[in-house]
Amino acid sequence: MTHKSALITGITGQDGAYLAELLLGKGYEVFGVHARRSTDTLWRLRHLGIEDRVTLISADLTDLSSLVRCLDVSKADEVYNLGAQSFVGSSWDQPILTTNVTGTGVVNMLEAVRMVNKGARFYQASTSEMFGLIQEEMQSESTPFYPRSPYGVAKLLGHWMTVNYRESFGMHASSGILFNHESPLRGIEFVTRKVTDAVARIKFGKQKELRLGNIDAKRDWGFAGDYVEAMWLMLQQEVADDYVIATGVTTTVREMCRIAFSHVGLGYEDHVIIDPKFYRPAEVDVLLGNPAKAQRQLGWKAKTSLEKLIVMMVEADLNRVGRE
Repeated sequence: MTHKSALITGITGQDGAYLAELLLGKGYEVFGVHARRSTDTLWRLRHLGIEDRVTLISADLTDLSSLVRCLDVSKADEVYNLGAQSFVGSSWDQPILTTNVTGTGVVNMLEAVRMVNKGARFYQASTSEMFGLIQEEMQSESTPFYPRSPYGVAKLLGHWMTVNYRESFGMHASSGILFNHESPLRGIEFVTRKVTDAVARIKFGKQKELRLGNIDAKRDWGFAGDYVEAMWLMLQQEVADDYVIATGVTTTVREMCRIAFSHVGLGYEDHVIIDPKFYRPAEVDVLLGNPAKAQRQLGWKAKTSLEKLIVMMVEADLNRVGRE
């Protein structure tokens, strides 16, 4: 068991909650940056039974002074920057907010680490959305980026800043280029949870239809609980680097719907309605990650199949909707 200290921005999100659980299991003292923007942001920590085991510090990625205070208070050996405006769809409606939080917020966090404890190891949550209009059939660490949303552009700013701080200041700063990763803790606005929640509601007669946009878009989906282990492994390496974290399998939204609906004995064709309102201004048609480097250097591999993941999410939503 270790006696390290970790600071997680975005601790109340899906990844932050699973990462906090993982680090607590390894004996870390865990601190979380808590931006007080909405009513109940702690439900994920409660769901995992760890709300009382983490120390929350009120701060914001847009406020450098508050981040400096977080580093002072936590004495963090490892800093995981997961905080962001993370919903791609909203980034067209809020491009400036997305840039400030998801892009400039990374610079603020890097600068806080450099000012307070340059020796702390830093993880940046990069994203497959940076590949956007894909330049290669399978995307690896060397694939050129072509983001197709304000979110993807903002994440690319944070990604390159992480590389720059590593090269300019000798910081142990790594980026995980994570492909889509889901769980029962996923926000309802994301397509996988939108589908599994609708399946549960339709099964219980509380909803009749599910409106979606481009169901022929392809994504490389994994389980968030698997992916946070890769984050931790990156910061245990002697040399900082960037890694694609993915399953290496791509699936259409249509097929994901089929798996979800068939689990409760329904046909997705009877309930899914294509609504142009949900099409993006610039669509990312296919994402498929090549996790070979992570397998080779980190010894990491995705453990959970898409079928197992979607069934897990449908069951969680059936339980939740059944209690309502």
